[in-house]
Formats: sequence, structure tokens, C-alpha cells
Amino acid sequence: MWQYKIPASITLAQGILESGTGSGRLAREGNNHFGIKCHRGWNGGRMYHDDDEKGECFRTYDDPAESYRDHSIFLSGRERYSFLFKLPRKDYKSWAKGLKKAGYATDPKYPKKLIGIIERYQLYQYDVKRKQKRIVKRSNPKTNKSARKNIHRVVTGDTLYSISRRYNISVNQLIKENNLRDNTIFKGQELIIPKSK
Repeated sequence: MWQYKIPASITLAQGILESGTGSGRLAREGNNHFGIKCHRGWNGGRMYHDDDEKGECFRTYDDPAESYRDHSIFLSGRERYSFLFKLPRKDYKSWAKGLKKAGYATDPKYPKKLIGIIERYQLYQYDVKRKQKRIVKRSNPKTNKSARKNIHRVVTGDTLYSISRRYNISVNQLIKENNLRDNTIFKGQELIIPKSK
């Protein structure tokens, strides 16, 4: 939500609805929790599944987290959804209706289903939680410029290894500095680059 400006309630409700609470074939076999189709230009994994038409192509992922990330990139990167980002983040009802209007789903009851899930599980509470700030001791930038940390925005093709080589630091330093659980990074992510030793 903080990076892509999509209400958390919407992402969570869509993931629940589209994946059949994780039990649908696309989610189980392809880690695709949002029913995102291949579309032109998709170079990742594929599986075929009957949806609006027989044998449609759907994206597959190595990990469910990639599906959630791709969903955010998918919505934020397509012109037909751009009007949604002008809506208040707390207005999940307008977001739900807007997704249908933009053509995300063909089911006429799609907005009602999303809103029902959000309200049943009180997912709207995640739209208003404040982002927890990391407490970082900062020195006065005017007196100690060398203490500042660089930020690297991940681009297509970046890996933690390639970034570590670029900045002459170890992969472990990158993981530790950014509180990463593993080596997974994604396009647009901002990584803190610690000073090399």
C-alpha cells in the first residue's frame, strides 16, 4: 500500500476473492492469487485455465509474494486504472466499483463481493494504519556528509548480487540493512545502500 498507493483492503480482498481463499487452481498450482492473465509482453511462467473462454493463459509465479507484487505493478502501471489513484485510499467502496468499471472483472457483482469481504473481515483497518517508521540515528548532514546512506531503486535485471557488486558491499549487508527475509527484490523497490567498509 505504501509503495504502490493501492488500499491494503482492496489488495487483500481481491487476493481472497480471486484465489478462493488460496484454494483455487491458479493459486495452488501457479501461485497466482489474482487471476492475472498473461497479456502481451508477459515473459514469465504460464498455465492454461478455463475462465471467460476455454484454455486462457494465466501468469504463474515461483512464490505467492510475487503474485501480490505483480498485482500492484499491474494496477499501477496500466492507464485504464489510473483514475483509481485519484480516489482517497480509505474509500475502498469507490475502489471496488472502479475496478469493475475499469474492466478488472466481468462479474457484475464484483464490487459487492469485494466490499462484503472487506467489511466481513474488517480489512479497512489496514488502510488507516500508520506506516511504522524505522528509528534511524541521523547525524547532522551539514557536519557529516559521509554518514548519509545511498538509496538504490531496483530496475529490471537487478539482483542483490549485482547491486552488491556495484556498491562494493556484500549481499548480507544489503539484506541486513533493508530487513529483507530473503533475496527477493522487485522493480521499483528502494534499497538502502550501507557505506562500504
